[in-house]
Amino acid sequence: MSVPDFDTWSRQVAGRVESALGEFLPTAQIAPGRLHDAMRYSTLGGGKRVRSMLVFAAGELAQAPARRLEVAASAVEMIHAYSLIHDDLPCMDDDVLRRGKPTCHVEFDEATALLAGDALQSLAFQLLAEHSLAEDPRVQLSMVQLFAAACGSRGMAGGQAIDLEAVGRSITLPELEYMHILKTGALIRASVVLGGHCGGLAADALERLDRYGKCVGLAFQVVDDILDEEGDAATLGKTAGKDRAAGKPTYTSLLGLPQAKELAEELLQQALEVLAPFGDRAARLRELAAFIVRRSR
Repeated sequence: MSVPDFDTWSRQVAGRVESALGEFLPTAQIAPGRLHDAMRYSTLGGGKRVRSMLVFAAGELAQAPARRLEVAASAVEMIHAYSLIHDDLPCMDDDVLRRGKPTCHVEFDEATALLAGDALQSLAFQLLAEHSLAEDPRVQLSMVQLFAAACGSRGMAGGQAIDLEAVGRSITLPELEYMHILKTGALIRASVVLGGHCGGLAADALERLDRYGKCVGLAFQVVDDILDEEGDAATLGKTAGKDRAAGKPTYTSLLGLPQAKELAEELLQQALEVLAPFGDRAARLRELAAFIVRRSR
């Protein structure tokens, strides 16, 4: 049986996760229909599904059952979608375009968008609680704890708070890195480790996956900043140049484009070095790291 190339594999993962999300998300025929419609609008049919691919790549390394990975990836995508809905609100980044279509609050209204994000966050944790993701219940409890920490004030939400506080002022490179370890990196790291947990990896292997996740999580943000500088809305599916216009500190504003690109490549090499002991079992994770650094959107 031939192994699919990365593009084919990534499409397969996206298809599986899209199908699982369609199953787990309430339909608009279930009351309150408008809220459920907003949840599906913001979660289905878009995005690169990088976090889902990280769940599946780590899970395949760990030989995890596919259904567990579908559940974990769906929970991650719901949290990601909720974070984007809230980030785009007028009280946050005030954006009108996301994944090539109007943002949730533009398509619906601000109150519905706020509630859609809240409901997606709750549903993500419901999935982790009601499906069997590990042989040992204590492991599953630790997965929920890990996921909660990645979403909270010492993870994604905290990083967004620091980001908002940094608008219009100068910060150092370590401060910028810390902000993005929380804002972008925490959920990416959690995605990788959750996939490993679904297959029951040992603690040392999970630690190695976490270090890999830290490298690719930072690389993802560095490349985002590069694309925000060089890209256009049609390619990116979101407003280009908005961070610069808003006075937000970025890797390109602190380092310049050439050095930011060098940093992304350095982080890629660090990620690959962390994976070395896994040998061929980490092939997908290596391909994903390269994709994250060399993507065009």
